[in-house]
Amino acid sequence: MPHNEPTSVSDVLCELDELATHGDTVCVADVLDDFGGRSFGPFIMIPALLEITPVGGIPGVPTALALFIALIAVQLLLGREHVWMPQFVQQRAVGSKKLHKSVRKLRRLGDFLDRHSEGRLEGLTQGPAIKITALAILALCCTVPPLELLPFASSIPMLAIAILGLALTVRDGALVLGALIFTALATAIGVAMYVNSSGGGDGGGLAFF
Repeated sequence: MPHNEPTSVSDVLCELDELATHGDTVCVADVLDDFGGRSFGPFIMIPALLEITPVGGIPGVPTALALFIALIAVQLLLGREHVWMPQFVQQRAVGSKKLHKSVRKLRRLGDFLDRHSEGRLEGLTQGPAIKITALAILALCCTVPPLELLPFASSIPMLAIAILGLALTVRDGALVLGALIFTALATAIGVAMYVNSSGGGDGGGLAFF
């Protein structure tokens, strides 16, 4: 079966919605097979977008999604040509009904992101420039576990990651530049929220492994 290479958020959401019609659950292996092994952008963008939906409100999910994204970002940093995931990750699945619901909630955001992305400055989405993007994604992933303990806080770095994933998907270097600026702001906000929370109140800090 030929692999599909999505070129927009709408493409990604349509593919996920279609996958969710084939059974009661959708596993990571299904998505990998459908999108193709070279689709680093969607595999960074999809979990980040899912975290912004109610799925991200489940305890432990933001951190798990951040670890998943970090695995992809490390491969991008190392210059791998194909996405690789261990079997236990490929077997992870989400219910089709929950996935349908998440896709519906992301449609409006997806349309907005597509309207503001074009194929500009493609050189910033390939070659050495990709390593800078991968490092930025890894830095954002590191902020997610502590922020998960604050209501909705982990969605800030995840939104930045989603934009970077979109930039890689549509090969928009201008969007990469904008996303890197947002990444710096998101990281600063996340660190400030964590420091203020751990230093306030009755002196108790947030537990962070």
